[in-house]
Amino acid sequence: MLQRFQRSAPPIDHDLWRAARERVPWVAALDHERDTRLHALASRFLAAKTITPVAGLSLDDTQRVQLAALCCLPLLEFGNEGLRGWSQLIVYPDAFRVNRSHVDAAGVLHEWDDELIGEAWESGPVILSWADIEADLAAPREGFCVAVHEIAHKLDALDGALDGTPPLPRAWQREWARDFQLAYDTLAREVDAGRETAIDGYAAEAPEEFFAVCSEYHFSDPRLLREAMPMVASHLERFYGVSPLQ
Repeated sequence: MLQRFQRSAPPIDHDLWRAARERVPWVAALDHERDTRLHALASRFLAAKTITPVAGLSLDDTQRVQLAALCCLPLLEFGNEGLRGWSQLIVYPDAFRVNRSHVDAAGVLHEWDDELIGEAWESGPVILSWADIEADLAAPREGFCVAVHEIAHKLDALDGALDGTPPLPRAWQREWARDFQLAYDTLAREVDAGRETAIDGYAAEAPEEFFAVCSEYHFSDPRLLREAMPMVASHLERFYGVSPLQ
């Protein structure tokens, strides 16, 4: 599998890349060196992944390149290894419903439907809502980027544990775990107390959601993240590189 990603991928046509990057504010703001790296990563993405629009959605070539660029944005520093472990991107035209089930301690089965804008299966596809991607592109500084959120989950899962800590050198991993846990616990206490929080309270759902939500803020509102959680912001800047929208 790793050899597959090491082979050269056909580069995205430069005119097509230019048209796509102009529609993605985070990509349009990259300097030449990082844009070149992202171009190569997105080319690998399109060669390795199947993009499947469903429920009547159709995607043209420029939109497919937009998706590849968005999904590879969090890989600018991490590199090609971040593409490992999955092969399909499924795109719905809008939010989609997923059936959930849970058996409680008494053995009673509970079933319900969730309406989602994105999902990343640990050993399966990434699923995104095109309408929400377009909303993120229209308002790139409001703290949201569903593609970044779901790719953060994929990075998190690479070490075999979905726990809010992606694969890192051991010393950095210890520092990351310490600082993220402290920030997560603080946010969870604020949410439990019913206080208004600077960061979306959904981040308090679990450590893995905390990492994914903070990753969105790194790209879409880095100043707020630095003010609210300076240590978390510092780790994410090291992991992802400087946010294009500083």
